[in-house]
Amino acid sequence: MIVLTAAALGGAAVHAAEGPVKLVALGDSLTAGYRLPANAAFPAVLERALKARGRSVEIANAGVSGDTTTGGLDRLDWSVPDGTDGVILELGANDMLRGTDPAVARKALETIVVRLKERGIPVLLAGMLAAPNLGADYRARFDAIYPELAKAHGLVLYPFFLEGVTGHRANTMEDGLHPTAQGVETVVAGILPTVEIFLDKLKPGR
Repeated sequence: MIVLTAAALGGAAVHAAEGPVKLVALGDSLTAGYRLPANAAFPAVLERALKARGRSVEIANAGVSGDTTTGGLDRLDWSVPDGTDGVILELGANDMLRGTDPAVARKALETIVVRLKERGIPVLLAGMLAAPNLGADYRARFDAIYPELAKAHGLVLYPFFLEGVTGHRANTMEDGLHPTAQGVETVVAGILPTVEIFLDKLKPGR
């Protein structure tokens, strides 16, 4: 009985010593929190929401305003340090706004995913949708990037990062693109169930 109790206590100590799940949000201004205080940016708001639900997590903000998929690839190694348990990948909006060939964005995103998988770091892919003014052909090619990559690599997918924000004036800044603080709250409320699914795949019960 003493031995069993000691073993149980030992297991609990090991579990406690593991610490929180460490995530990195790798993205552009939508992640960085353009024109928002640090505590109102997506990673900080998501971390608070998860902790309120009893999740032990730390989310690093690796968002860089203006970044493209190739920019994210270029800085991948120092943006995602060793010891990272998972990455929320939110890139592609700037590629789309610049009219970059969707094949370029797809290749960069896939390379990021593959390099992270090689390091044993799972990815939650946050999707983006092309603006209507780019034409039907561009939209079809761009919008297909995220579900196809998720299917090919077995990723958890959140189809549209700005769901509930785009087209809602109260949730976007004057530019019509970036979320306000209220908009970030909307993003987090939408993506939260998907992030919890992702966390359960990483470390069940954490």
